[in-house]
Amino acid sequence: MKPTPLLACLSSLCLLGAATPALSDEIWVTNEKDDTISVIDIETMEVTRTIPTGERPRGITFSKDFSVVYICASDSDAVQVMDPATGEILHDLPSGEDPEQFVLHPDDRHLYIANEDDAITTVVDTVSRTVVAQIDVGIEPEGMAVSPDGKIAITTSETTNMAHWIDTETQELFANTLVDSRPRHAEFVKGGSELWVSAEIGGTISVFDVATQAEKTKISFEVANMHPDRVQPVGFEFTQGDTHAFVALGPSNHVAVVNAETYEVEDYILVGRRVWHMDFNADRSLLFTTNGVSGDVTVIDVASRKALKSIKVGRFPWGAAFRPTN
Repeated sequence: MKPTPLLACLSSLCLLGAATPALSDEIWVTNEKDDTISVIDIETMEVTRTIPTGERPRGITFSKDFSVVYICASDSDAVQVMDPATGEILHDLPSGEDPEQFVLHPDDRHLYIANEDDAITTVVDTVSRTVVAQIDVGIEPEGMAVSPDGKIAITTSETTNMAHWIDTETQELFANTLVDSRPRHAEFVKGGSELWVSAEIGGTISVFDVATQAEKTKISFEVANMHPDRVQPVGFEFTQGDTHAFVALGPSNHVAVVNAETYEVEDYILVGRRVWHMDFNADRSLLFTTNGVSGDVTVIDVASRKALKSIKVGRFPWGAAFRPTN
C-alpha cells in the first residue's frame, strides 16, 4: 500500500527527530594559566570544546537568557563578551584594571566588577558598554554578590578583611562589616535575608543578617588528618531551596557540606587538588568543582555526596558556570 502524503511527511519528521539528538547541557570552566575555556558536556562528562580567551580568565557568568557569556580576563584588564554558540569574542567591556570576580544584576544589564589592583568596584552598563560608577572599597577586592531584589551589592576585600555593602540605587557604600582574614566569596541566600562570606585564611564562613548587617554566626571547618592552615574556604554554592551549602576548601582538597539551617558541617568530600569554585547542573543533582593544581573538574553526586568522576581540563581551572543548551 502506497503511503499517503501526510503519513510520508510524518514518517520523515520522525526520522529527522531520531537523527537529530538534543544537545546536552554544559559546564563552562575558565583555565587561568592556559587562557582558555573548557566546555564540558554534562551527559558524556567529557570536554567537547576548548575556546581561547584573553589573558588569565577567572570569573565567568552568563546573561539571563544565556545568549552571551561574560568572562573576566584579568591580565587583559577586560571583561570579554562571547557568543557561546560560536565561541567568538564579540567585544570587550571597560572593566577597570585586573577584574577578578563579578556579578550580574537582576536587571540583566549591569555588571558589578571587583578590580583587585585599584581597590574599587566598577559598575558597567553592558548595553551602552560604559562605566556608570566606580566605588571605592577596601584593598584587593575579590568577591561580588547582589541581592535577589537587586537593591544591595556586596564586595569583599581580601586585605581589608571586610564585606562592603553597596546601595545599587545611589552606588554608594552604606555599611562595612568585618570578616576573618582574606574573604573570597559572597552569596545572598534564603530569599536575600542572609549573606554568607568565606574567609580563606581565616578558615571560616561568616553569616550575616541582611536587614541589620549583624553577624548571626560563624562556621568553621576541620578536615581529619589535615593541618588547619590548609583548610581554606573559598567558593561555595547552595542546593535547591538553600538547604545545604557545598563549600570548596582550597588546598585541603575537600568540599564541605554544611546544613544551612543548623550551620553544622555534615560531611567532607575528597576532590582534586586546590578546589576553588563550582557550579551545579540544571536540577542540582550534580556538582562540578574546579581543582586548580590538579587541572581537573570533580563531578559530585549531590544526593550520595560522593565523587563520581574526574574530568581533565586546562591548567589551573578557576571559575565554573552552567549553560543549558535545550
